[in-house]
Amino acid sequence: MHIQHIKMRWGRGDNYAYLVTDDATKDTLIIDPAEPHEVLPVIKDLEAKGAIKLTGIVNTHHHYDHSGGNEKMSQEYPRLPIIAGFNSPGVTETPKNNASFKLGKSITITPLHTPCHTQDSICYFFEDGDNKAVFTGDTLFICGSGRFFEGTPVEMDTALNKVLASLPDDTKVFPGHEYTKSNVKFAKSLFSNEPLSKLEKFCNENEVTTGKFTIGDEKTYNPFMMVADPAIQKAVGLEGRVEVMQKLRELKNKF
Repeated sequence: MHIQHIKMRWGRGDNYAYLVTDDATKDTLIIDPAEPHEVLPVIKDLEAKGAIKLTGIVNTHHHYDHSGGNEKMSQEYPRLPIIAGFNSPGVTETPKNNASFKLGKSITITPLHTPCHTQDSICYFFEDGDNKAVFTGDTLFICGSGRFFEGTPVEMDTALNKVLASLPDDTKVFPGHEYTKSNVKFAKSLFSNEPLSKLEKFCNENEVTTGKFTIGDEKTYNPFMMVADPAIQKAVGLEGRVEVMQKLRELKNKF
């Protein structure tokens, strides 16, 4: 399994699209190609080199900065499916929760329905032998979470701390945006520990953090995945996990 990130809207929204390729067949999915003018040159170059064979378009949710390229991508590749939640433009397939499917010969993809940021949010868990990755859109960021635009604290707690937290700890996290520096600043306003300090150091030395950290890492420094941690509860002055989740979101929105 080969994963390549593509920067989009850099300096404005700091979005990521992703190409995921099966090594044996070169079958490839493009995830969240919101800006075709930034994505297509990369795809065309790799196709010309024989490095990839595009077989599908995937959206993590319907917001324009993730699905806004669907129409143009479909014009370029009219036979390809658009695999996405029910509100994405041009969607042809909405995978059922936990209904795994294959990419090429060796990659298994499991869609994980995680409604909250939007009600059609889907995270995608990729497995290829010992290599594991999850593409989380705007549900989980490195050291943060998405806003609860269409959902509740209960839904985000379920998405992060039941669905995603149940994935193997060595699963690499590939979010929809590069928001890590600001997320670290917010986390530091609440608590401090060694994993958070190490993440801050990495951010200061590297522009890109996607794919560099795991679900296991997130459990050690992401306040939204630490709602039962006494340090977080003390910082927000609450104990119930749903109440803590709500308060964290309120504080982050104002940060």
